Amino acid sequence: MIQETTFQFLRNLEKNNTREWFNDNKNTYEYEKANFVDFCSELLEGLKLIQENLLYTDVKSCIFRINRDIRFSKDKSPYKTYFSAAFGPGGRSSGQIDFYIQLQDNETMLGGGMWQPTAENLGKFRQEIDYNPEELKNIINSDNFRNHFPEVHGQELVTSPKGYSKDHPEIELLRKKEMFFVKKFTNGEVLKKDFTEIMLTHCKVLKPYLDYLNELFEPTK
Repeated sequence: MIQETTFQFLRNLEKNNTREWFNDNKNTYEYEKANFVDFCSELLEGLKLIQENLLYTDVKSCIFRINRDIRFSKDKSPYKTYFSAAFGPGGRSSGQIDFYIQLQDNETMLGGGMWQPTAENLGKFRQEIDYNPEELKNIINSDNFRNHFPEVHGQELVTSPKGYSKDHPEIELLRKKEMFFVKKFTNGEVLKKDFTEIMLTHCKVLKPYLDYLNELFEPTK
Protein backbone atom coordinates (compact mmCIF):
# COMPACT_ATOMS: atom_id res chain seq x y z
CA MET A 1 0.00 0.00 0.00
CA ILE A 2 1.05 3.61 -0.54
CA GLN A 3 2.78 5.23 2.44
CA GLU A 4 2.43 8.81 3.68
CA THR A 5 6.20 9.19 3.31
CA THR A 6 5.76 8.88 -0.46
CA PHE A 7 3.51 11.93 -0.51
CA GLN A 8 5.96 13.74 1.77
CA PHE A 9 8.79 13.10 -0.66
CA LEU A 10 6.69 14.44 -3.56
CA ARG A 11 5.80 17.55 -1.56
CA ASN A 12 9.46 18.15 -0.79
CA LEU A 13 10.37 17.61 -4.44
CA GLU A 14 7.81 20.19 -5.50
CA LYS A 15 9.46 22.73 -3.21
CA ASN A 16 13.01 21.77 -4.20
CA ASN A 17 12.84 20.80 -7.86
CA THR A 18 16.55 20.95 -8.64
CA ARG A 19 19.11 18.34 -9.63
CA GLU A 20 21.24 19.22 -6.60
CA TRP A 21 18.42 18.55 -4.13
CA PHE A 22 17.35 15.41 -5.98
CA ASN A 23 20.88 13.98 -5.95
CA ASP A 24 21.19 14.74 -2.23
CA ASN A 25 17.93 12.84 -1.63
CA LYS A 26 18.48 10.02 -4.14
CA ASN A 27 18.20 7.30 -1.51
CA THR A 28 14.84 8.65 -0.35
CA TYR A 29 13.65 8.79 -3.96
CA GLU A 30 14.63 5.16 -4.57
CA TYR A 31 12.80 4.07 -1.42
CA GLU A 32 9.60 5.94 -2.27
CA LYS A 33 9.73 4.84 -5.92
CA ALA A 34 9.94 1.25 -4.68
CA ASN A 35 6.75 1.86 -2.69
CA PHE A 36 5.02 3.05 -5.86
CA VAL A 37 6.36 0.09 -7.88
CA ASP A 38 5.10 -2.34 -5.23
CA PHE A 39 1.64 -0.77 -5.46
CA CYS A 40 1.73 -0.96 -9.27
CA SER A 41 2.80 -4.59 -9.11
CA GLU A 42 -0.20 -5.45 -6.95
CA LEU A 43 -2.49 -3.47 -9.25
CA LEU A 44 -1.06 -5.16 -12.34
CA GLU A 45 -1.70 -8.60 -10.91
CA GLY A 46 -5.35 -7.63 -10.44
CA LEU A 47 -5.54 -6.21 -13.97
CA LYS A 48 -4.19 -9.44 -15.42
CA LEU A 49 -7.32 -11.17 -14.14
CA ILE A 50 -9.56 -8.90 -16.22
CA GLN A 51 -7.34 -8.30 -19.25
CA GLU A 52 -5.55 -11.27 -20.78
CA ASN A 53 -3.16 -9.26 -22.97
CA LEU A 54 -1.43 -8.00 -19.81
CA LEU A 55 -0.51 -11.52 -18.75
CA TYR A 56 3.17 -11.27 -19.71
CA THR A 57 3.63 -7.59 -18.90
CA ASP A 58 6.33 -6.77 -16.37
CA VAL A 59 5.59 -3.98 -13.93
CA LYS A 60 8.92 -2.23 -14.54
CA SER A 61 7.94 -1.70 -18.17
CA CYS A 62 4.84 0.20 -17.00
CA ILE A 63 6.62 2.83 -14.89
CA PHE A 64 7.44 6.24 -16.37
CA ARG A 65 10.68 8.04 -15.59
CA ILE A 66 10.42 10.91 -13.12
CA ASN A 67 12.66 13.08 -15.31
CA ARG A 68 10.82 15.71 -17.37
CA ASP A 69 11.48 16.35 -21.05
CA ILE A 70 12.30 20.06 -20.87
CA ARG A 71 13.63 20.54 -24.42
CA PHE A 72 10.56 22.41 -25.66
CA SER A 73 9.14 23.61 -22.34
CA LYS A 74 9.39 27.03 -20.75
CA ASP A 75 9.29 25.26 -17.37
CA LYS A 76 12.82 23.95 -16.88
CA SER A 77 12.07 22.05 -13.65
CA PRO A 78 13.96 18.79 -14.19
CA TYR A 79 11.55 16.44 -12.41
CA LYS A 80 7.89 15.56 -12.38
CA THR A 81 6.24 16.01 -9.00
CA TYR A 82 4.44 12.68 -9.29
CA PHE A 83 4.98 9.01 -9.98
CA SER A 84 3.13 7.57 -12.97
CA ALA A 85 2.53 4.34 -14.87
CA ALA A 86 0.55 3.04 -17.84
CA PHE A 87 -0.72 -0.53 -18.05
CA GLY A 88 -0.87 -1.82 -21.60
CA PRO A 89 0.36 -5.08 -23.16
CA GLY A 90 4.15 -4.92 -22.87
CA GLY A 91 4.05 -1.82 -20.68
CA ARG A 92 3.73 1.93 -21.06
CA SER A 93 4.71 1.93 -24.76
CA SER A 94 2.05 -0.52 -25.94
CA GLY A 95 0.60 1.86 -28.50
CA GLN A 96 -2.86 0.98 -27.23
CA ILE A 97 -5.38 2.89 -25.15
CA ASP A 98 -4.41 1.78 -21.65
CA PHE A 99 -4.94 2.47 -17.97
CA TYR A 100 -2.91 5.46 -16.77
CA ILE A 101 -2.31 6.20 -13.09
CA GLN A 102 -0.60 9.17 -11.48
CA LEU A 103 0.35 9.32 -7.82
CA GLN A 104 0.56 12.96 -6.75
CA ASP A 105 -0.04 14.87 -3.54
CA ASN A 106 -3.79 15.63 -3.45
CA GLU A 107 -4.02 14.93 -7.22
CA THR A 108 -3.80 11.13 -7.54
CA MET A 109 -5.77 9.95 -10.55
CA LEU A 110 -6.77 7.10 -12.83
CA GLY A 111 -7.40 8.00 -16.45
CA GLY A 112 -7.95 6.49 -19.85
CA GLY A 113 -9.53 7.10 -23.22
CA MET A 114 -9.02 8.97 -26.48
CA TRP A 115 -6.28 11.54 -25.84
CA GLN A 116 -4.45 13.33 -28.67
CA PRO A 117 -5.59 10.79 -31.30
CA THR A 118 -4.07 10.66 -34.77
CA ALA A 119 -6.14 12.16 -37.56
CA GLU A 120 -6.80 8.62 -38.79
CA ASN A 121 -8.10 7.41 -35.43
CA LEU A 122 -10.21 10.51 -34.91
CA GLY A 123 -11.74 9.89 -38.32
CA LYS A 124 -12.52 6.29 -37.35
CA PHE A 125 -14.14 7.49 -34.14
CA ARG A 126 -16.40 9.98 -35.93
CA GLN A 127 -17.30 7.51 -38.63
CA GLU A 128 -18.34 4.97 -36.00
CA ILE A 129 -20.42 7.59 -34.16
CA ASP A 130 -22.12 8.44 -37.45
CA TYR A 131 -22.91 4.80 -38.25
CA ASN A 132 -23.46 3.23 -34.85
CA PRO A 133 -23.54 5.63 -31.89
CA GLU A 134 -25.47 3.29 -29.60
CA GLU A 135 -22.53 1.00 -28.78
CA LEU A 136 -20.52 3.85 -27.28
CA LYS A 137 -23.51 5.52 -25.67
CA ASN A 138 -24.54 2.28 -23.99
CA ILE A 139 -21.10 2.15 -22.36
CA ILE A 140 -20.59 5.73 -21.21
CA ASN A 141 -24.22 6.51 -20.38
CA SER A 142 -24.81 3.48 -18.17
CA ASP A 143 -25.59 4.27 -14.54
CA ASN A 144 -22.55 2.34 -13.33
CA PHE A 145 -20.17 4.19 -15.64
CA ARG A 146 -21.61 7.59 -14.80
CA ASN A 147 -21.40 6.85 -11.07
CA HIS A 148 -17.66 6.23 -11.39
CA PHE A 149 -16.80 8.65 -14.22
CA PRO A 150 -19.45 11.38 -14.37
CA GLU A 151 -17.47 13.89 -16.43
CA VAL A 152 -16.13 13.73 -19.99
CA HIS A 153 -12.70 15.36 -20.51
CA GLY A 154 -10.91 16.54 -23.62
CA GLN A 155 -10.87 19.17 -26.34
CA GLU A 156 -13.76 19.60 -28.74
CA LEU A 157 -14.69 21.69 -31.75
CA VAL A 158 -16.82 24.80 -31.41
CA THR A 159 -18.69 23.89 -34.58
CA SER A 160 -19.33 20.68 -36.51
CA PRO A 161 -16.41 18.70 -38.00
CA LYS A 162 -15.90 18.72 -41.75
CA GLY A 163 -18.34 16.42 -43.52
CA TYR A 164 -20.95 16.42 -40.76
CA SER A 165 -24.01 18.61 -40.42
CA LYS A 166 -24.38 20.83 -37.37
CA ASP A 167 -27.87 19.31 -37.08
CA HIS A 168 -26.54 15.75 -36.83
CA PRO A 169 -28.32 13.97 -33.94
CA GLU A 170 -24.94 12.98 -32.46
CA ILE A 171 -23.23 16.31 -32.99
CA GLU A 172 -22.08 16.53 -29.36
CA LEU A 173 -20.05 13.35 -29.76
CA LEU A 174 -18.89 14.22 -33.27
CA ARG A 175 -17.42 17.51 -32.02
CA LYS A 176 -15.05 15.65 -29.68
CA LYS A 177 -11.37 15.92 -30.59
CA GLU A 178 -10.53 13.97 -27.45
CA MET A 179 -12.66 11.93 -25.09
CA PHE A 180 -11.17 10.56 -21.93
CA PHE A 181 -12.29 9.94 -18.37
CA VAL A 182 -10.55 10.67 -15.09
CA LYS A 183 -11.15 9.67 -11.49
CA LYS A 184 -9.28 11.62 -8.82
CA PHE A 185 -8.57 10.38 -5.31
CA THR A 186 -7.74 12.19 -2.09
CA ASN A 187 -4.62 11.35 -0.11
CA GLY A 188 -6.86 9.80 2.52
CA GLU A 189 -8.38 7.42 -0.04
CA VAL A 190 -4.98 6.49 -1.44
CA LEU A 191 -3.56 5.64 1.99
CA LYS A 192 -6.34 3.15 2.77
CA LYS A 193 -5.42 -0.54 2.87
CA ASP A 194 -8.04 -1.39 0.25
CA PHE A 195 -7.00 1.31 -2.24
CA THR A 196 -5.76 -1.27 -4.76
CA GLU A 197 -9.23 -2.84 -4.80
CA ILE A 198 -10.83 0.59 -5.14
CA MET A 199 -8.59 1.33 -8.11
CA LEU A 200 -9.34 -2.06 -9.69
CA THR A 201 -13.07 -1.46 -9.35
CA HIS A 202 -12.73 1.76 -11.34
CA CYS A 203 -10.51 0.03 -13.91
CA LYS A 204 -13.17 -2.63 -14.46
CA VAL A 205 -15.76 0.08 -15.11
CA LEU A 206 -13.44 1.95 -17.49
CA LYS A 207 -12.34 -1.19 -19.36
CA PRO A 208 -15.32 -1.48 -21.80
CA TYR A 209 -14.62 2.03 -23.11
CA LEU A 210 -10.91 1.28 -23.57
CA ASP A 211 -11.79 -2.01 -25.29
CA TYR A 212 -14.17 -0.13 -27.59
CA LEU A 213 -11.42 2.29 -28.63
CA ASN A 214 -8.74 -0.38 -29.05
CA GLU A 215 -10.99 -2.44 -31.29
CA LEU A 216 -11.96 0.65 -33.27
CA PHE A 217 -8.37 1.86 -33.70
CA GLU A 218 -6.90 -1.56 -34.51
CA PRO A 219 -4.85 -1.25 -37.74
CA THR A 220 -6.57 -2.63 -40.83
CA LYS A 221 -4.89 -5.84 -41.96
